[in-house]
Amino acid sequence: MMSAPAIRAWTWVHKWTSLICTLFMLLLCLTGLPLIFHHEISHWLGDDIQAPTLTGEQAALAQRAPVSLDVMAAAAKARYPDRVIQFAGPNEDDDRLWWFTLTPTPAPTNDYKSLAVDTRTGQVVGDYKVGEGFMDLMLRLHVDLFAGLPGKLFLGFMGLLLLVALVSGVVLYAPFMRKLDFGAVRRDRSPRIRWLDLHNLLGIVTLVWCFVVGATGMINTWADLLVKYWQYDQLTTVLAPYKDEPVTPMDQRGSLQQALDNAVSHASGMKVSFIAFPGTSYSSPHHNTVFLKGATPLKSKLLTPLLMDARTGVLTAAPELPWYLTALLVSQPLHFGDYGGMPMKVLWALLDLATIVVLGSGVYLWLRKPQGARRQAASTAAGRELMQEDLDAAAG
Repeated sequence: MMSAPAIRAWTWVHKWTSLICTLFMLLLCLTGLPLIFHHEISHWLGDDIQAPTLTGEQAALAQRAPVSLDVMAAAAKARYPDRVIQFAGPNEDDDRLWWFTLTPTPAPTNDYKSLAVDTRTGQVVGDYKVGEGFMDLMLRLHVDLFAGLPGKLFLGFMGLLLLVALVSGVVLYAPFMRKLDFGAVRRDRSPRIRWLDLHNLLGIVTLVWCFVVGATGMINTWADLLVKYWQYDQLTTVLAPYKDEPVTPMDQRGSLQQALDNAVSHASGMKVSFIAFPGTSYSSPHHNTVFLKGATPLKSKLLTPLLMDARTGVLTAAPELPWYLTALLVSQPLHFGDYGGMPMKVLWALLDLATIVVLGSGVYLWLRKPQGARRQAASTAAGRELMQEDLDAAAG
């Protein structure tokens, strides 16, 4: 049995870690709820881009052969000639479209444009609404509070406090419930007692889910730092032969389609996830890095990078992703329930709502003092007033 000082210590830890992170966890739960259904909501709002229906000569040409990736990249660049392409990749929901992300410089920046290009015609279909609309607001609040990397790291620290609050809550649950049946809600007691029992019940029910989502969310906040470390730790050796060479200029880069074909030929049974262009955060100044993914639901989240020489399109290296990037890739879709289709999304949403109740009830229990404590405080105050009256009378 846990000693009284130990219970007090764990209670202090649970109380303050919960209070510090609760408001931010409520924000993350509220913003995360629509993000679980971001594909469906974007379609309902009309924000997603659909491949057009081809007729006549265009339909006949589309049946012959897919358009070269070089043609599609040129079409995207022509839309924004003062920008450079950072990333490109097939649309997950419609393989008739490829998306291209363009920024003012190759260096990572939040100033980017994202285009959808038709793979059948090589024409730009439309611009994604970057930085606009309800879903983008929810995403930015959920990811970094509009504060960039400092905002991400701050939310990561809040996630760490959540994990500590969960562990301390489990430690306290056993002595708290030793005289009650598991999951009991004392409906005949005061509203505060009923909310306390409901808080504990839902807390235990959602414990595993909260721990998984909290841990994966915390890992996701480290994404930028993990990628930078990967570049420093893994790519330094790969880039040794290019040490004295300047950054490959745009007009000296080879065929992007040839680089893609060479990459796919080295990994049979895999599909293209995305391509990182030279100088971007997921590549080097001298390579088009092709990221391939598997065909199964789990393997589709695990990526294999192939560094293709930007001039020749020849494979330079195929480094295996380290364990920390693998953990990051697995945690990102798990955080939003993207593994099991709609049933898992619905489950994630229900657990998210239950967690909102847990967090809200925790705030309520802290603000609403027990009636016994109120009466004791009132009696103490009344006693002090009587004592002061006696002192005044004696003085008079």
